[in-house]
Amino acid sequence: MPGLLSRVLPREETFFHRFTELATNVDAGAKALVEMLENYSEPAVSADKIKDLEHKGDTLTHELMRRLSQTFITPLDREDIHALSSSIDDVLDLIDAASSRLVMYRLERVRPGVVDLARILQQATGEVVAAVRVLEKHNHVLEHCIEINRLENEGDRHCRTLISRLFEEEKDPVQLMKWKEIIEVLETAIDKCEDVADVLETVVLKSG
Repeated sequence: MPGLLSRVLPREETFFHRFTELATNVDAGAKALVEMLENYSEPAVSADKIKDLEHKGDTLTHELMRRLSQTFITPLDREDIHALSSSIDDVLDLIDAASSRLVMYRLERVRPGVVDLARILQQATGEVVAAVRVLEKHNHVLEHCIEINRLENEGDRHCRTLISRLFEEEKDPVQLMKWKEIIEVLETAIDKCEDVADVLETVVLKSG
C-alpha cells in the first residue's frame, strides 16, 4: 500500500535543491553589495545587478510555493518549508533595500566601517548556504546556525559602533538620517539570517 500511495500521490523530492538555489542567490546578492561598497564608482549599475538577483529570488520563491501547493507528501513540515523559503527571501529583500537607498539618496562616498558590516552580512549568508546544503542529511546544520548567531551578535556590536560614530562625526542632519537608515537596514538583514538559522534549528530538532 505505501508503494501504491507513493505512485498515486505527488511527492516533491527537490525541495532541498530549491532551498539551496534560494540561499545561493541571496549569497550572490550579499557579495554584490560588498563589491558595490568596496568599489563605489558605479552604484546604480551595482544596484541594478542586485535588483535582478532580488527578482530572481522572488521567482524562485514563488515557484517553490507553487510546488508546495501541488505536493501531497513533503520532506519537511509545510509550515517549515514556507518559513524557511520566506526567511531566506527576506534577507535578499533587505540587501536590495540597502543598495537601492545608496542610489536613491545620491550618496557620493561610503562611510568608513559600512563595508565591514556588509562583509559580516555576507559571511552570514555564506553560512546560510552551507547550512541549507547539508539540511537533507542534517550534517553539521546546527554548527552553521551557531556561527550565524555569532555573526548576528558581531553585526549588532558593529552597528552600534557605526551609529555612535555617525552621531559624533556627521554634522549634516540629512546625511546622518540617510546613513543611519542604511546601517540599520544592513543590521536587520543580518538579523534575518538569524531568523533563517532559527527555522533550520527547528527543522533539525523535529527530526531528532
